[in-house]
Amino acid sequence: MQIRFTKMQGAGNDFVLLDETQALLGLSAAQYRWLADRHFGVGADQILSVRPAPGPGLDFEYVIHNADGGEVEHCGNGARCFVRYLRDKGLSHANPVRVKTKSGVLELWLGADGLIRVDMGAPVFEPARVPFDAQGLIAQPMGNFERWPLAGPADPAPLAAVLSMGNPHAVLLVDDVDQAPVAHWGPLIENHPRFPARVNVGFLQLLSRQQVRLRVFERGAGETLACGSGACAAVVAGIRLGLLEQRVQVQTRGGTLGVEWRDSPAHEQPVRLSGPASTVFEGVVDVPEHPELPGAAPLHSPSRA
Repeated sequence: MQIRFTKMQGAGNDFVLLDETQALLGLSAAQYRWLADRHFGVGADQILSVRPAPGPGLDFEYVIHNADGGEVEHCGNGARCFVRYLRDKGLSHANPVRVKTKSGVLELWLGADGLIRVDMGAPVFEPARVPFDAQGLIAQPMGNFERWPLAGPADPAPLAAVLSMGNPHAVLLVDDVDQAPVAHWGPLIENHPRFPARVNVGFLQLLSRQQVRLRVFERGAGETLACGSGACAAVVAGIRLGLLEQRVQVQTRGGTLGVEWRDSPAHEQPVRLSGPASTVFEGVVDVPEHPELPGAAPLHSPSRA
C-alpha cells in the first residue's frame, strides 16, 4: 500500500501525520509499528490520523497510535502538530478547532505568536478512574495531594503522584533528571501491576516555582524527547503538592513547553498546554501488507500512551 505522510515534531516529540479525511487507510497494528520504526519505516513516537468529524459540533476526529501499534487516548504534543497540519494543508482555518479523541474532545488554538495552545481538559485524581489500584497502599500526604509507594523490583520503592490527563501518569520527584534512573524505573513502573492499563512515568526536577525539568518514559514508546500530557501531569502534580505556581515552564530534552492550571476545590479547571509544532518533511512510502520487524515485541493489550 502506497501512502502519503507528513513527518512533524513538537519539542522533539516526533509524529507521522496521515490524512484520512477522504477515506480510511485501514492500517493494522503491525503496519503502524512499521511506520513508526526508525530503521525500516518512517520513524516516529506516534502515528496521528486526521479523520472526518464523527458528530455535530466537531471539526475532525484525532486518532493516535503509539509506536507499538496500539491506539491511545491522548497526546498533547501531537495535538499541536495536528492543528498545524490542518492549517498548513488547508483542511481548516477554524480557530479554535474542536477534535474528538479516544478520551474526549479537545480545543486547539493557533496563536498570533505562532505557538499552538491545547485545552487538555481537567485532570482526574480518583485512583479507579486513572486507572490505579490503590487497595492496601498507604498514601503519603504532601501539600494538597499525596504520593503512593510503588513496591516492586525497584529498591527502595519510589513514591509517585498518580493522576490522569486523559491517559494515566505517575510523577516522581527527582533531584536531577540527568541522573534519574529513567531507563531502570521507567519500564518497571510503566508495567507495574497497580496500573492495569500501564502508565506514563514522569521524572520531575524543580528549578523554581515557575520552572522545572522533565523526562518522561511513555507507554508503548519508551523515553521520548518531550511529552505534552506528561508535562501537564507533572505541573498539576507539582501544584497540588504545594511546589509550583499556576504557570510553569517545562524544560524537556526536546524543548520548552508552557503549562497553566488553576486549582480549585473541585479540581475541575482545564489544563492548558502551549508550545511549538513544525513540519520536518513529507513523502510517499510503500507500507508492506504484512510487515515483520526483527525482534519486534508483541503488542501490549490494552496499549495506551
